[in-house]
Amino acid sequence: MELGIYSFGDRRRDAATGRRISDEQRIKELLEEARLADEVGLDVFGVGEHHRDEYVVSAPPVVLAAVAAQTKRIRLTSAVTVLSSDDPVRVLEQFHTVDLISGGRAEIMAGRGSFIESFPLFGYDLEHYDELFAEKLELLLALREGEPVTWQGQLRAPLEAAEIHPGGVQRPIPVWVAIGGNPPSVARAGLLGLPLAIAIIGGQPARMAPLADLHRRALAEGGHGPQPIAIAAHGFVADSRRAAADALWPSYAEAMTQIGRERGWPPARRAQFDLGTERGNHLYVGEPEFVAQKILDDHEVFGHDRHSLQMDVGGVPHAELMRSIELFGTKVAPLVREEVARRVKQPA
Repeated sequence: MELGIYSFGDRRRDAATGRRISDEQRIKELLEEARLADEVGLDVFGVGEHHRDEYVVSAPPVVLAAVAAQTKRIRLTSAVTVLSSDDPVRVLEQFHTVDLISGGRAEIMAGRGSFIESFPLFGYDLEHYDELFAEKLELLLALREGEPVTWQGQLRAPLEAAEIHPGGVQRPIPVWVAIGGNPPSVARAGLLGLPLAIAIIGGQPARMAPLADLHRRALAEGGHGPQPIAIAAHGFVADSRRAAADALWPSYAEAMTQIGRERGWPPARRAQFDLGTERGNHLYVGEPEFVAQKILDDHEVFGHDRHSLQMDVGGVPHAELMRSIELFGTKVAPLVREEVARRVKQPA
């Protein structure tokens, strides 16, 4: 199994001033975190697109290009690219460039977007939320094949024998579909023969298992072979469960309360957070052995191929975040890989 981390570049508040740290400082820290993830043997590093004050990453391929130049082996993915409010031609050009810089380590993880700021920002109508994604994904997949493309849709200007330059090292570059729980999106990924990433940010992960089953059925219906499934979730690793929970809780509470205020959810509560860290629930928070066991519990349910954690929800202090990444790579990952390899050799 691949293990990785992803980030939106959450900008924490300075303990002395109460103000968010500068964009420049957070970018520098983010690059250091990516380098460490590579050094400790993690498989994937991702950054997600947001257009809000509390996040520093609005242009994932730019950040990933910087990471590519400073790392050796870790795969580099968006988490996600909001394809609905972007242009497939530009997306492919940018990620091909990241692929060239990295020597063939880039991926595109396409999603419809859980935040909507990018739609008015780039002049798109939210009434076409799903139609935009479906049409642009179709075009992206056609373009990545590397042949001249003639195409016409309803929501974007047509193309006539269009060629994309530069090409990437990988031909074609991997494209995943990322979802938050929408079954039609899962079925679309399967019918198109694409890998699936499932975001789990609440409740019990096992309740999402039917989505993995749907994806596999759709792959078969579309005449495609098996494709990877990934889980993306919130987590944090420290020397004990209490230390991990105490490190993540303050920033997590602020971030989730802010989002809840916008979406009509109740404020985050510590008791609810602590319940989420228990086995069978959605927060992968604790000492290495416990976090590894929670990931392995999910593997029994999903049979998934990749598990990525967002460790900086709301902006965890950089030193604590670096320690969490180190433990994830040096302690959690070996435990998970060893057990998954054993299961593959000796299936139940």
